[in-house]
Amino acid sequence: MPLADNIRPQSLDDVVGQHHLLDKGQPLRAIIESNNLPNMIFYGPSGTGKTTVARIIAKNANMRLHKLNGTNASLADIKQVVSELNTIVGQNGVLLYLDEIQYLNKKQQQSLLEYIENGSITLIASTTENPYFYIYNAILSRATVFEFKPIKKDDIILAIKRAFLYIQKELKTDIIYDNDAISHIAYSCGGDVRKAINTVELCSIAAKDSHVTLELAKKLSQKSGNRYDREGDEHFDLLSAFQKSIRGSNENAAIHYLARLLEAGDLISPCRRLLVIACEDIGLAYPNAISIVKSCVDSAIQLGLPEARIPLAHATILLATAPKSNSAYVAVNNAISDVKKGKIGEFPRCLQNVHFDGEGNEYKGQNYLYPHDYSNHYVKQQYMPDILSDVIYYKFGDNKAEQAALSYRKKLLKE
Repeated sequence: MPLADNIRPQSLDDVVGQHHLLDKGQPLRAIIESNNLPNMIFYGPSGTGKTTVARIIAKNANMRLHKLNGTNASLADIKQVVSELNTIVGQNGVLLYLDEIQYLNKKQQQSLLEYIENGSITLIASTTENPYFYIYNAILSRATVFEFKPIKKDDIILAIKRAFLYIQKELKTDIIYDNDAISHIAYSCGGDVRKAINTVELCSIAAKDSHVTLELAKKLSQKSGNRYDREGDEHFDLLSAFQKSIRGSNENAAIHYLARLLEAGDLISPCRRLLVIACEDIGLAYPNAISIVKSCVDSAIQLGLPEARIPLAHATILLATAPKSNSAYVAVNNAISDVKKGKIGEFPRCLQNVHFDGEGNEYKGQNYLYPHDYSNHYVKQQYMPDILSDVIYYKFGDNKAEQAALSYRKKLLKE
């Protein structure tokens, strides 16, 4: 068995991390110790203790235990669980531990509803994906969601030392390790205990003279900290952090998140997001930003990785250090909101594409005033529909570019 399975904690006290759930007096621990189990969904990244805690609960429950994995479970498997409900083995109820529930389709999840609702089946499910996106709403309404968070470095160090101790005692291997090697493994695993333990196992096998050094730890764990799934929450969290760092004018954080995207081999996502940011967050405070970013994105796509990192870094730092304005973004959102509410109205007469009036028309002529015929190419007339005549969608930002435009507008109105 893999080392991570051999040293899997057998009690809650041995589980590292998740202090907000498992420390004395915390909600999940209190529920587990009450032996009155509700339906529960454990949500969080891989290697954070979801499966371990679920197994501990199942082990201590006085119920018939079934374990299924969403990656290979079928309707027949679920029917087999249900078939034991009215038998002697299921007289105390059935505890179904369902790992990776997000892989079950809607029909499979629905097949459990009746039995979860009447309490004959108690469900403990785990998922690495956001349950509010991937789990059927009827299941969610009958379960309590507990979020498991990435394990902190100090807690992972405890698990790493436990792993080395197991190797020394149980496997009778006289292995020694440097403290800086442990620290590096704990830091580079990205909050994933399983990754850390797997790295310990690899180091133990590859160690020269049974000595795990920092150099060896770096060689075997150098890529493990970059947690990324293009279809999962990590993808959207990373893009969100990237945009918010640029919006917050923190170029160092923005470059960090760009590096993580590129190291994961994702070129298209940061390109698309940079184009959005140029218009949404920098906007009219620096109107030329979109042109520069478009050039950088085009260059990056033509170059491909790894050279694409250079123009994308150019665009990222440019946007992070540029003045910010979301005035155009807010304006169009407000206008769309009115349109969706039906606030449209008739076109002002002067704007209609009408050059001939029928005999029955009371008001003859379009009466459109051609701005280029007037001083400064401006003349006051109605452009908004009557019901929106006083609405203001765009408000000039307080940056240099938009204030210059505002000054020009005031000059026109005054003259």
